[in-house]
Amino acid sequence: MQTHFTEQQLADPQVRTSEKILRTCVHCGFCTATCPTYVLLGDELDSPRGRIYLIKQMLEEGRPADERTVKHLDRCLSCLSCMTTCPSGVDYMHLIDHAREHVHDTYRRPFADRALRQVLKLVLPRPWLFRTALIGAWFGRPFGRFLPARLGAMLRLAPASLPGPSPLDRPQVLPAEGVRRKRVALLNGCAQRVLDTEINESTIRLLRRHGCEVVIARGAGCCGALTHHMGDAKDSHGWARRNIDAWSRVMADGGLDAVVINTSGCGTTVKDYGHMLAQDPAYAGKAKTIAAMAKDVTELMAELGLQRPVRATAMRVAYHSACSMQHGQQIRAEPKALLKEAGFEVVEPGESHLCCGSAGTYNLLQPEIAGQLRDRKVANLERTRPDVIATGNIGCMTQIQGGTAVPLIHTATLLDWMTGGPCPRALHGTPHDRSSEPPAPPATPGPDNARELSAA
Repeated sequence: MQTHFTEQQLADPQVRTSEKILRTCVHCGFCTATCPTYVLLGDELDSPRGRIYLIKQMLEEGRPADERTVKHLDRCLSCLSCMTTCPSGVDYMHLIDHAREHVHDTYRRPFADRALRQVLKLVLPRPWLFRTALIGAWFGRPFGRFLPARLGAMLRLAPASLPGPSPLDRPQVLPAEGVRRKRVALLNGCAQRVLDTEINESTIRLLRRHGCEVVIARGAGCCGALTHHMGDAKDSHGWARRNIDAWSRVMADGGLDAVVINTSGCGTTVKDYGHMLAQDPAYAGKAKTIAAMAKDVTELMAELGLQRPVRATAMRVAYHSACSMQHGQQIRAEPKALLKEAGFEVVEPGESHLCCGSAGTYNLLQPEIAGQLRDRKVANLERTRPDVIATGNIGCMTQIQGGTAVPLIHTATLLDWMTGGPCPRALHGTPHDRSSEPPAPPATPGPDNARELSAA
């Protein structure tokens, strides 16, 4: 693609990077066939190629974003399916990130949109505030159908019940069972530890059982993805710096072999910290180091090797590969191979490359499109006649569960169960319930085998 940026514009490192990305695009259109919004809407401007034209025009002219451009950029899920498809290697992820920052800095949204985004940025990354909001949403659920689309979508996505806070989310060091093979930090996240405490608990059991000392670092929290995809670089980079500082302290106090992440949307962002903070002289080097250490839990488990299952199962598992897993991190084989090693029959749905519509806050900001994508995803999953659906991303779990009665269980939770952990809560009371079997070791370690992290 031919570009016409001035020398003055190209002096900006972000513009210079985006100009190189734009020049890589050859207009081939392969991306349109795998773009969820183009498949649904059939509008060229709701395809990656169309959005690339809009971004090019906006950045070249150096003008504020306009309503038309914002409309079509907002409809992008950042699923990155186009990057998997693109034969030219167009780095669409960093291009759309730059465009969203430009929109955030130059476009004044309508009041209702602006207010909703501010609420999401304030509430979702802070577990205590998110928990409070969900409790309030429970009382408002009966009135959801009378509210505007976005507010109604928020209430519909709110769970009917919440688990209590997990003691494993506080800063601490949990020793490996047996010989220590690795020392890892686990990102316990923000929304996930409110919506489903079982995921972090089962991940910790799984890692410890396979020889990992697990550190929950003081000061680590939201990865920054939620605000990053809204274009708020100041906020998202602030979250990234907090995590980098927290894990750097762990590295200085005993070393660190990996930063383990069990939410693929977060993993894609943490692995991009080196790019996000490349222009920050105080953090560029540390960000690059942390990004190189980040691993999805299934990546690390594939490296460690799964222990022989202690239970037999004939369960049929439909594996949903989150977009951030298969497109953002290019992790495809490991989760399925691990589930098969654990004894499950693994099946994949049709159109597995298409997004479920969750995409961070997309299902709250674009509920109509997200709903159509969810229904399409659920139909494909249910055609495989699964006993359970497995995935590695809490956003996908929440989104898909809203359209099906088939239990949604995290991949790590299933692996933990088969190698000695308790039966997943979603299966309690079903024919697959193994709760009558000898219980696994307690999830919460006692004072003899765990130590709190110091305030330092």
